[in-house]
Amino acid sequence: MFAEGKAVHPAAPGYLAVDSGGSGLRVAVGAYDGAPPVEARSGQPVRTGERGIDPAHLLELVLPLARAVAAEAGVDELTTAVIGAAGFATLGDALRAELPDALTRALGVRTVALAADAVTAYIGALGPRPGAVLAAGTGLIAIGTDLTTWRRADGWGHLLGDCGGGAWIGRAGLEAALRAFDGRAGGSGPLLERARERFGQPPELPGLIYPRPDRAAVLASFAPEVAACAPHDPVATGILRAAARHMAESVAAVCPRSGEPEVAWTGGLLKLGEPLLSFLRDELAQQAPHARQTAPQGDPLHGSSRLAAALAAGDAIWPEDPRLLCVSGAHKRAT
Repeated sequence: MFAEGKAVHPAAPGYLAVDSGGSGLRVAVGAYDGAPPVEARSGQPVRTGERGIDPAHLLELVLPLARAVAAEAGVDELTTAVIGAAGFATLGDALRAELPDALTRALGVRTVALAADAVTAYIGALGPRPGAVLAAGTGLIAIGTDLTTWRRADGWGHLLGDCGGGAWIGRAGLEAALRAFDGRAGGSGPLLERARERFGQPPELPGLIYPRPDRAAVLASFAPEVAACAPHDPVATGILRAAARHMAESVAAVCPRSGEPEVAWTGGLLKLGEPLLSFLRDELAQQAPHARQTAPQGDPLHGSSRLAAALAAGDAIWPEDPRLLCVSGAHKRAT
């Protein structure tokens, strides 16, 4: 066994699934018998440094959780591991170079898949079907596939892109607040009042936001205030309408042009609800009219679990990609 403890289920081989994001990571261990996996989480995000995402720190966080959860799930042999990580496409070189061998040494896994969190979001939401998935949280990325290749749009971070994401909405809301404070056109009195309640006087805002290493999250924390003002503030309404337009543009850029693709959206930003979703549905109908809008089947951790089970069974059909989905070890691709 990986750790001392009484197994809940009979001992069995199983998989490790990980979803690593900006606010921490989640781990699931499941057997291949279809029983629900056992989950755990850490509120500490994986560090990013000069080499990108730090593989040693990821292991430091994952391994204790994996061993404890494996014991609880009654899994005494982990054969497959899938790690879905935010930033993997652009910051994952060290993970690609070191993590597969490290996981094999530490846990004995024979197959390791490393994926962008957008890919695991897609697999969790749509499974083995062509289409596009919008992953919207603090940032924003859209990913699509015809099950031959992947296409991605945006996901460039809050300084260069992530248009329509939580940080984008929050920044636009604070700009409207400062416009009202200055007396410039495009200002919003309700958003200025909300900004004062949350951050203090407007002249203090630059000092509160610019030096922060987590400024994207700080900006995104104001997005719910924009949504709250939208029903009675045309400026806030306009921000959400523009955000939905950006979201739909990214989806349209990656959605397969032919066939009957499906489109789903996932991520914490969608908790803003109807003030945003009503615009998003309308924009998608205009920009991707051939795609059917559907509810996601599951979240990115579900996607990691689904991919692990498919790899173990030899029927994973999602395309491998050097920057988005890398599989190594004793696996067989479906034909």
